[in-house]
Amino acid sequence: MNWSAVADVAGAVFMLAGGVLCLLAGIGLLRLPDVLTRMHAATKPQSFGLLLVLVGSGLWLRSLIDLGILLLVGLFQLATSPVAAHMVGRAAYRTGRMDSEDIVLDELEEALRRAAAEDERENRR
Repeated sequence: MNWSAVADVAGAVFMLAGGVLCLLAGIGLLRLPDVLTRMHAATKPQSFGLLLVLVGSGLWLRSLIDLGILLLVGLFQLATSPVAAHMVGRAAYRTGRMDSEDIVLDELEEALRRAAAEDERENRR
């Protein structure tokens, strides 16, 4: 068995594992009960699943240009996924769609209260 055959088999395994993780993330988005757990399903397993698919694709393609594009796709995914989850979490918090019982330490409430007080002081001037 040569290196090319081993890379093809490893690529298929990586792609299958990544596809399963992405499928589980999609099922989690539909089945999980609240915003916080859905955010987790939308970011962590989906991002890791995509990275596994990209590694599998890289093992199959093996061209320098393709590997560079796959690397860029992975970097953009890792850069945008946490930001999107953060924005969804803040929007859910501000609109009251989150269960406050699930939050152990609410630092955002304190920060929003301070910001509102500062805005009120500036508006009085």
